[in-house]
Amino acid sequence: MRDVLFFDSMLTPKIITFVYWLLLLAVLVSGIGSIFGYGGFWSGLGILIFGSIGVRIWCELLIVLFKIHENLKKLADKE
Repeated sequence: MRDVLFFDSMLTPKIITFVYWLLLLAVLVSGIGSIFGYGGFWSGLGILIFGSIGVRIWCELLIVLFKIHENLKKLADKE
């Protein structure tokens, strides 16, 4: 707990994983809703495919930023 309170450990990467699963669930619900509801089969399929890829890329880019931070911190602590 001390690491989180004094910013020695990053909390955000754990939150990003949780947000990823929430967004993936939202893409699934909206894609299925579009298939069986207002949008049609092809638009729903597009939401499912491109939405899940887009969510994954966005979350990976955020994680990469934190990995860069961790590696820079290791380099700074080494010197």
